[in-house]
Amino acid sequence: MSEIEPAPDRGPDTAALRRALGCFVTGVAVVTTRDAGGVPHGFTANSFTSVSLDPPLVLVCVGREVEGLEVYRECEGFAVNMLADSQRTISETFAADLPDRFAGVRWREGKYGSPILDGCIACLECAPWQRIEAGDHLVLIGRVLAFERSPDRPLVFCQGRYVSLSGERAGIVRDDARAVRPAP
Repeated sequence: MSEIEPAPDRGPDTAALRRALGCFVTGVAVVTTRDAGGVPHGFTANSFTSVSLDPPLVLVCVGREVEGLEVYRECEGFAVNMLADSQRTISETFAADLPDRFAGVRWREGKYGSPILDGCIACLECAPWQRIEAGDHLVLIGRVLAFERSPDRPLVFCQGRYVSLSGERAGIVRDDARAVRPAP
């Protein structure tokens, strides 16, 4: 494995760093919200993680280049729609520079008003908990208010491309404080 040494006056080469960070396998989500006029907004994200179970907090990073960034800085709620492996087109749609990313995408209004995309493996509806400006991103931490999930396989991304998980679909037997195990 080769290491990249930063130059004395600056950090590491950003392109090389991006390739190194891309080695971390992630799921793919579409983060959705509505602006003050009720217009839906959404973008594809793979910078998402759980933060805490008590209280239930999650974190998503919104790049400064994201269309509607100001909407996320001011939103009263947002949803994290975790995509199924069959939803690559939706991922690409919400990553593209399109005038209406929701055109042709099936969705409904969630319990708390954010757009919920049909067919996702899980969806978390959140209220903003904290917003942090960090480098070229807005770190949006949300308190989970409601969620739903399905047993489908996730859409996975690694090293700049979509990858498939091998094996059969894993169903969930139970989802409580005890062990969660795959269905037979």
